[in-house]
Amino acid sequence: MSSRKLAIIAGSSYLIIFFAAIFANFFVLEAILKNPLETVTENHLTVRFGILAFLITVVFDVIVAWALYELYKGHVLNLPSTLFRMMHAAIMGVAIFALPQVLSLDSNAAIMQQVNIFNTIWLIGLFFFGIHLMFLARIIRNPKLIALLLLLAGLMYMVDTCAHFLLPNYSDYASIFLAMVAIPSILGEMSFAIWLLARGAKDH
Repeated sequence: MSSRKLAIIAGSSYLIIFFAAIFANFFVLEAILKNPLETVTENHLTVRFGILAFLITVVFDVIVAWALYELYKGHVLNLPSTLFRMMHAAIMGVAIFALPQVLSLDSNAAIMQQVNIFNTIWLIGLFFFGIHLMFLARIIRNPKLIALLLLLAGLMYMVDTCAHFLLPNYSDYASIFLAMVAIPSILGEMSFAIWLLARGAKDH
């Protein structure tokens, strides 16, 4: 397969992950966090689609890992970068196991317990995803701004995970950490996806 096709596959998969994750997180998971029992009982079909969206992100995460591995084959950091992304996908897959159970629960506390299990396991996966992004930044190098944003995003993912486990009052700073992660991550990964679709492999 040509480098151009691999870049298009990686970029397209990135966009699918982006939109699936937005739906799963901001339309489903946030709704459950605000009104656990009401959301599960009255909008159970939406919850089911949210779980499916999370599964889709895992599938295309693996596709991105494969495409980037093939695209940058030969770089010394390519294999560890791929393995760390695969670790993230595997851990995310395990985390999703906690979500289908909420559909059969009948109390806010029980539902929130499952959601918290999902979030905790996913958080651990994001630590490894952060390492992948830092390696990826070193692999691509150009465009330099995108590489810098990926490097910063990777670092912030790792910092945020550590902060969750080390700071007993993390909730007091949650909005700050969210911004620290979201801004470089969205800008960096979306820019990288668009670059892959537009010029990826031409500059490789």
